[in-house]
Amino acid sequence: MNDESKAKGGSGTRSMIFWGIVMLICGIAAIALPLVSGIGVAIIVAWVLIFAAVSHLFLAFHTHSVGGVLWQILLALIYGAAGVFMIMNPLAGLVTLTLVLAIFLLIEAALETALYFQVRRAINAGWILFDAIVTLILAILIWSQWPSSSLWFIGTIIGISLIFSGISRLSLAAAMRRRA
Repeated sequence: MNDESKAKGGSGTRSMIFWGIVMLICGIAAIALPLVSGIGVAIIVAWVLIFAAVSHLFLAFHTHSVGGVLWQILLALIYGAAGVFMIMNPLAGLVTLTLVLAIFLLIEAALETALYFQVRRAINAGWILFDAIVTLILAILIWSQWPSSSLWFIGTIIGISLIFSGISRLSLAAAMRRRA
């Protein structure tokens, strides 16, 4: 390896280490303050919905059929109303997101169980069933404590995800440095 590629690799690993540490710190903060991070997620989702509303409104003026225009305007109104509601009431938005997530996890667990029974003879198919069981337990945990689970669940999950992302970045950077 020449000096130029070592310099580029060193700069890349330094950046990866920096962002890995930032992710770890943010993950710990999200777990320490799950309500704050959950509300932050709700606000981000609200802005995404508002952006989607604007996009549907834009599409309405580029649709060539009357029915298409009406559907695009209707979708824009629904997305916009949901987004504005969540901006104005982020805690209620967080409660709603948590309920939607619980329903999603319940459906996912059912589908993973069905998939397991289709592939149960395959090697390592048991992991699919294990995933279905863990997903079902999460759904039940959220559902049984809803709406109070809204205060901690999404923020905690985001924190855990950030911590694992930070660890993976730091591990990858360490491997890259050893290789260089």
